[in-house]
Amino acid sequence: MKQVGSSSFTHELVIITGMSGAGKTVAVQSFEDLGYYCVDNLPPELLTTFLALMKDSEKKISRIAVVMDLRGREFFGSLIESLDALMNEEDILLRILFLESDDATLVRRYKESRRSHPLATQGLPLEGIQQERELLSEVKGRAKTIVNTSKLKPRELRERIAQEFSNMSSPTFSLNIMSFGFKHGLPIDADLVFDVRFLKNPYYVEELRHKTGLQTEVSSYVLATEETQQLIAKLTDLFTFMIPHYRSEGKSQLVIAFGCTGGQHRSVTLAEYFGKLLAKNDQVIISHRDINHRKD
Repeated sequence: MKQVGSSSFTHELVIITGMSGAGKTVAVQSFEDLGYYCVDNLPPELLTTFLALMKDSEKKISRIAVVMDLRGREFFGSLIESLDALMNEEDILLRILFLESDDATLVRRYKESRRSHPLATQGLPLEGIQQERELLSEVKGRAKTIVNTSKLKPRELRERIAQEFSNMSSPTFSLNIMSFGFKHGLPIDADLVFDVRFLKNPYYVEELRHKTGLQTEVSSYVLATEETQQLIAKLTDLFTFMIPHYRSEGKSQLVIAFGCTGGQHRSVTLAEYFGKLLAKNDQVIISHRDINHRKD
């Protein structure tokens, strides 16, 4: 496969796919806002024909986003074949955006919308969701960009897409450094998770308890210990080794998550520290999932 930054690409194609109810409508609207020519629910068998028409068009359409999902399930089986054919097109930069959500979120969204799942028109939504996951597993395995929208608001999904695709003519590798609290659950979209609960906890210092790692008093407290400095040294070596390999493998985004008990102090401090450190070499997005889950 060509390097993403190659200047020989004349067309950029994003395949938007994933779980029904995971946000593909919001996604295609986002791509329209970014100036892409968008097509919703294109049968995979027509993909190569459609691209040939775009290449021959006098309108010089070069940035294209196409939604493909199980609404056209009688054609969906040909999607892998179409993707394989496109991978051999030397002038097309192909990326797959796969949107997913956890089962509970998808069921809730279907109940709120009062719509039936396309694979369970007469049955329970969960049955259709589980069947859809199985049918989409191979496509998901080919996707370089996977976004879990379970906890994302539509605005946040738009922001993620804009960050990832707004300058796709020269795509970049990006790092998403996040903090979280184990008491609120693991982030299922993280590639690497580091448990920092063994570090000294500012929560037990009265004057720091109701502050966060974004404040100097807390971050200084966390960073001052020998254990934290040893951890930083070891993780810096690890990231120096691993991140270039992720980048060269073609991964467009790496999500690194730091977790402590509540997601307020230690994890926030480490996420901020490494976010700023790694920003020297890569595009970095720092987020704090549970920082607003205040403790009593």
